[in-house]
Formats: sequence, structure tokens, C-alpha cells
Amino acid sequence: MTVSAMYPGTFDPITLGHEDLVRRAARLYDKVVVAIAANPGSKAPMFTFGERVELASSALADIPNIEVAGYEGLTVDFARENNLAVIIRGLRAVSDFEYEFQLANMNRHLTEEVETVFLTPTEKYTFISSSLVREVAALGGDVSEFVSPKVKEALLSRCGL
Repeated sequence: MTVSAMYPGTFDPITLGHEDLVRRAARLYDKVVVAIAANPGSKAPMFTFGERVELASSALADIPNIEVAGYEGLTVDFARENNLAVIIRGLRAVSDFEYEFQLANMNRHLTEEVETVFLTPTEKYTFISSSLVREVAALGGDVSEFVSPKVKEALLSRCGL
């Protein structure tokens, strides 16, 4: 039985924490689609939709069973339309749990065909978030330990550094 999963998010930008979860998910599932949301809701992204897809594709290019795709609309609709049985969500801290639990329950309410699985990042990545990385980069801090070299280059360029 082959099981395919998706890891949805805005990935603005993709961090080493995201990469860690993707690499670990790639060992668990036959195929993992990193699904980048075109409409990030209330978030105002630093990078365009196309740039976020490109940066994620570049960062994950060495993993054979990973696909990067953009999507619009409900995550569960994308999962059903692409025969993805699992939605992967990352939990960095207890503070993430309440929101992620509500999201998983809403997704289950919308469709019982798709399950949500929670993964925790490797300990050294638990404090990394895209928003913190953007802030550090904007203030001229070194983001080398948080993102891949190509993402770092894009961040510095976007911040005018």
C-alpha cells in the first residue's frame, strides 16, 4: 500500500526546521507534497507565491520522493484532489498545539478521508519560525543557521542587504 502525504504551509521562507520535517516525513511516506498556499490568509508574505515555490523547490531538490506544489483553497480539497491521505503538521512547542488541534479537527469535520499527523522538529530547530527568520534578516542578523544558502541569499536581497 502506498501512502502519500502533504505538508502544507506558506513557507515564507522555507527554513531548516521545515526542511527537517520534510526529510523525516520523506522516510515515512512514499511521496510527500510540500504544498505552498497561494493565499496565506491574514499573513502578508515577504516573498511572492512563485518565489516561495521556487525557494522550497531549491531547498528540497535532493529528496527524490518530494514534490513542491502551490495550491489555492482548502487544504483538504487539495489533499483529496491529489490522493494525499495525510496532512503533516509541525509542532514546535506546546503553544502550537491548541491551534493545530483545532485545525486538525476542522479538517476532519470537512472530510474523514484525510488524516492529520503531527511531527516535532529536531530539538535544534524548535525555536525557528519563518517570521523570526524574516525579522532577524531585516535587522541585519546572520540567518545562516536557520535557512539554506539560497534562501539566505534571497532574504538578504529582499532586505536590501
